Amino acid sequence: MKNKLWLFLTVLTLIFYGIAGYHFLTGWPPFIMMMIGMFLGLAVSTIAYGFIRLINTQVKRIPANYIVPILSTIIGLCILRFIGFGWPALVFLTITALGILFCSVLFWFLKKKSPFSGVILGILVVVIGLVFFVLINPGSDPFENKLPLMLSPNQNSIIDDLQLENPTALGPYEVREFTYGSGKDVQRKEYAHEVTYRTNTVNGKWLIPDWKGKKKKWRERYWEFGPENFPLNGRVYMPEGQGQFPLILIVHGNHNMIDYSDNGYGYLGEVLASRGFITVSVDENFLNGHWSGDFRGKEMPARAWLLLKHLEQWQRWNSDENHYLRDKVDMNNIMLVGHSRGGEAVAIAAAYNELPYFPDNAKEKFDFNFGIKGIVAIAPTDYRYHRKISLKNLNFLSLQGSYDSDEVSFWGMRAYRRLRFTDSISRFKTGVYIHHANHGQFNSTWGKSDFGAPAKWLLNLAPLLEGQEQQETAKVFINAFAEATLKNNQDYKTIFKDVAIAKEWLPNEQYLTHFESSDFKIIADFEEDININTARDSSKLLANNLAFWKEENLNTRDNNSQENNVVVLGWDKKDSLNTEEIASYELTLSEKHKSFFDRESTLQFTLGAGNHELLNPNQKNKEKNKREVPQLDFTIQLTDEQKETSSISVSAIKVIPKPLKTRFTKFKFLDKEMIGEDWEVQLQTYHLSLNTLTDRNSELNLETVKSLKFIFDQTPYGVVVLDEIGVSSN
Repeated sequence: MKNKLWLFLTVLTLIFYGIAGYHFLTGWPPFIMMMIGMFLGLAVSTIAYGFIRLINTQVKRIPANYIVPILSTIIGLCILRFIGFGWPALVFLTITALGILFCSVLFWFLKKKSPFSGVILGILVVVIGLVFFVLINPGSDPFENKLPLMLSPNQNSIIDDLQLENPTALGPYEVREFTYGSGKDVQRKEYAHEVTYRTNTVNGKWLIPDWKGKKKKWRERYWEFGPENFPLNGRVYMPEGQGQFPLILIVHGNHNMIDYSDNGYGYLGEVLASRGFITVSVDENFLNGHWSGDFRGKEMPARAWLLLKHLEQWQRWNSDENHYLRDKVDMNNIMLVGHSRGGEAVAIAAAYNELPYFPDNAKEKFDFNFGIKGIVAIAPTDYRYHRKISLKNLNFLSLQGSYDSDEVSFWGMRAYRRLRFTDSISRFKTGVYIHHANHGQFNSTWGKSDFGAPAKWLLNLAPLLEGQEQQETAKVFINAFAEATLKNNQDYKTIFKDVAIAKEWLPNEQYLTHFESSDFKIIADFEEDININTARDSSKLLANNLAFWKEENLNTRDNNSQENNVVVLGWDKKDSLNTEEIASYELTLSEKHKSFFDRESTLQFTLGAGNHELLNPNQKNKEKNKREVPQLDFTIQLTDEQKETSSISVSAIKVIPKPLKTRFTKFKFLDKEMIGEDWEVQLQTYHLSLNTLTDRNSELNLETVKSLKFIFDQTPYGVVVLDEIGVSSN
């Protein structure tokens, strides 16, 4: 070939198009897709080259041997980036420019064979080698060893005398695994001829009006069905023995629809079934993303409705005198578990469960009213459905990883805070924030990377928990929640109050837990008005000697809203703890709130570390004068009408963790672009039994308590975020 530069640049183009093709999931073998990608790259490159050559014959000023192949390659690679090569523009442009430069210098070297061109070529080889090494390397943890171990062996639980069985231990039941479904699945034998029980299809056309156009055409070509005949496919983990057993449905989230997701929760199904819970992993892969399009949340009603149709199917089997599953299920004892979009779908399903009609189209009648007792939302979305779902009178658990690259904030806490308890039945809601957990590893088939290639090569995977560790963590919390919710084993609720109880069963990580019972009586949650001196029901708030004091709505790391108002308190005694003018924040109780306090009650509040750099917002040369992140602690004090006091440090209840910082990508600048800030405020709940304070001062009269004070006397400077102050029963 006369123009070797064009040959080199064409090879470069074929490499990038081949990578894109190999990782473009269509159902065809990746090697075939790679060849198609390379053929497309060759076609684009040839057409671009011919076009530039044509222009050159008219202009006659472009050096054809150099500029024409370079321009045609740039055009071809820009088209690839536009089509969808999964790198941010800056990374893609930098690496492709490096590739073009290498090809140009190689051409120059072969033509001139000068020592200088050889040196430049050698330097480029080293640079490209380093780039390749960074891309294939799993990364590193820049914040390693900056946090104390959360569950160190010498840490004692505040409830050490409580004896609990490991909720992940296999139970007494043998487990039978089988599938049910239409029996006609053209892609998956487990839902075709291998099904144990056949199910009728259901008509969901009113639930997903966006099933149209290209999405409809290619999905129906692949699956050979549409919304008029959605299948009810499920993978069952069944305890062998006499029923009735509680029923748990687990549903996956959005993923590539041909990379099936429903087999990723066997680690939960097997242990739950052994402990006496019928567990079903529901197949909704046909609603997932595909190269032909993603429904972008418009499929959320269908995801939720299908879960309720599965419950209908189980109800029919349960009442069929001739069926093996007759009377196997306690239909008044049901729990729904969802991951990612499935985590939002289970909340929608719980809301639909009580409705007579589909709220988005009343042509679809509802008649469900199943005994759903609990909801588990694993790394959920909370923004896909156009309606805000506010649940009531259910137990609720949400899990979230700090290294979740897909759902970068704890959206489950928004659903947690909207949930209300309006009856007299004892219930609870809880949330767990797990440091170093990501999105995908809650599903055992999704893998360690939350992004597909080539974007996954940019992710920093080194800090992550191992997949087995993350799944073990999920098992501990979900199984404990199931025991408390469906079997009324109330002792398991204490794990969510004090995670140190479960330290023998969990990886030694940082866990932030929220917990609120249905008997919790709120005193101050900073939601009622914009007056920073008032709490609920005429209680008063007063601060002394603080560097700043404000109420605000918490933002997420990507500058969205956590939908939670808090009070932010900062104090600064520089680097000394002199006893003069100690900063404090005091809540003077109304008569109604005074009545909440007695020896059988627990003081409760949520708390987290704030940004201590807010203490010096105008400081010049911040890097040089940067102060260490403080290990926060302070004193809580109750005072009665006779001015008797009793106090305790927060650290005696639970340590206040430093901010849990993250580095999602291998390049710091990419985190800001792709994810947001390296941390966000995450709170956790603190519980203090009031008899602990009366034990410290027997003269304290809880029946006449008048104030609660937070005294910042343990740390010279710091910022705390405080919320949801109130009282619950022990």
